[in-house]
Amino acid sequence: MYLGELAALGTAVMWSLTALFFSYSGRIVGSDVVNRSRLIFAFLFLTVAHWFLEGSLFPLHVAGFRWFWFGVSSILGLVLGDAFLFKAYVMIGPRLSMLLMSTVPIYSALFGWLLFGETVTGVELSGILLAVAGIGWVITEKRSGLNAVENKQYKEGIFFGLLGALGQVANLVTARYGLVGGFSSVSATIIRILIAMIVLWGITAVRGQIGGTFRKWRHRKAFPALVGGAFVGPFLGIWLSLIAIQLARLGIASTLMALPPILLIPIEWLVYKKPVSGRGVVGTAVALMGVALIFLPPA
Repeated sequence: MYLGELAALGTAVMWSLTALFFSYSGRIVGSDVVNRSRLIFAFLFLTVAHWFLEGSLFPLHVAGFRWFWFGVSSILGLVLGDAFLFKAYVMIGPRLSMLLMSTVPIYSALFGWLLFGETVTGVELSGILLAVAGIGWVITEKRSGLNAVENKQYKEGIFFGLLGALGQVANLVTARYGLVGGFSSVSATIIRILIAMIVLWGITAVRGQIGGTFRKWRHRKAFPALVGGAFVGPFLGIWLSLIAIQLARLGIASTLMALPPILLIPIEWLVYKKPVSGRGVVGTAVALMGVALIFLPPA
């Protein structure tokens, strides 16, 4: 029981770590370099995992309709959505960027109902609303002392973060169609990563930026963060997210996967020594109450 929900929680933990790794490396080498580089490392990790779990380095004899849906999911989520999200990481930081992803459960629950006929009980709906409200309470905390340039960057970062959230919704909905029939989640993940890698590195080649990208890998501080982010994000995080949407209802899974903003509060306190406001504590408590309601056994 609750394997899909637990996978969604695992996804939230992995994406919290990803936000820290990629926001750090993105400030050093640029968000575009991070976006395309992480796919190469994730693909290598996935080939090893696929060999152990499925007996081959890459899935063979995959139906054409799965390639289509995974391709659409990859472009909307991994190419466009993540490109916007990584820009938000650099502009407004990991915690606030992930807070903007709190809109994903609302849209996911709506599309789960419209497209897949999924129902949400009153208790579960209350849990979703509480979790989103807790996250929203934290995100609306006022920021003081910003100059004109910082204020413009802040607004642009918010805009890019919201675009990243829309990309995530489109990613989850379209991937769901490709996963029908109990298709292997690790096979789906490696297909999506490969498609995104071909698209992004194709654009990089056209722009003549391949050499420049590889040269930035030489940075001693950025490179380990880039590889670490690729391991916990595009490898473990996306894999767990597909398990989550395959085994749990879309609205419930996406609500649990929207918890990184809350998880990042203690992480930022421990790692960056940032003080936690009373509002952040209240928002965390409310969000966790919402998660607890989602996990209540059905009557």
